[in-house]
Amino acid sequence: YVSTGKKMADHDDDINDQNGRTTRLYIPHTPPGTPPPEIHSEKKSHLSFGVVCSSNINRSMEAHLVLNNAGLTVESYGTGTTVRLPGKSAMEPRVFKFGTPYAKMYESLSATPEDEAFFLRNGVLQLCRRGAAVKEAPQRWQDTSSELISKHDVAIAFEERIFDAVVEDLQMREPTENFSPIHVICLDTKDNPHEAKIQGRIALELCWLLEAAASDLVSEAPEIVNKFQEERMTHTPIKVLYQLCYL
Repeated sequence: YVSTGKKMADHDDDINDQNGRTTRLYIPHTPPGTPPPEIHSEKKSHLSFGVVCSSNINRSMEAHLVLNNAGLTVESYGTGTTVRLPGKSAMEPRVFKFGTPYAKMYESLSATPEDEAFFLRNGVLQLCRRGAAVKEAPQRWQDTSSELISKHDVAIAFEERIFDAVVEDLQMREPTENFSPIHVICLDTKDNPHEAKIQGRIALELCWLLEAAASDLVSEAPEIVNKFQEERMTHTPIKVLYQLCYL
């Protein structure tokens, strides 16, 4: 259920443009980040991270890319009912079902020269290209089995309403046999590519701190989050939210 660096590298995909030309997609590079000095292991990632936004195409995909390129175990999700992308007006979003391959979205959005030019200008085609290079299709958190969700140790939501949706979903599910803790954290982020890039790297910093405390995360996570809020989140008045759930 997780995307490892090797899997992502093997998932380079093809996209066809409106002229029938095939473009080979490659995994975008991001700064790998420096793990804390306490971490000395051949396997960097001791924890499994789920990163969540609304449509699994901007904020969670940026975090998915950054964490995965740093060697962490991660999967990304959305909590919306559909994947909604900015259209030619606020009243005309482009809407896709979860599970629609990113490559198919790209082909649909570039079906005419006019559409291709517009969606290149507003950045949506670039998001689809990145998505297709990372994994096949957007995944919906609520539609993912409890068996897979319960494998995550940490879920990071990038908006308060998404944090609330994740917590509510976890509380409504039937407990799994292992009944394990899932640390749900909210790093509130505006839904645009620039802010997503900034917060993706901030999320990586937090994930390394959590990795360093992996052996006793239930006891240490609240203090880690509080300290992170005080020392690293001075650029925003929005507090980091935290909730311990079990599944």
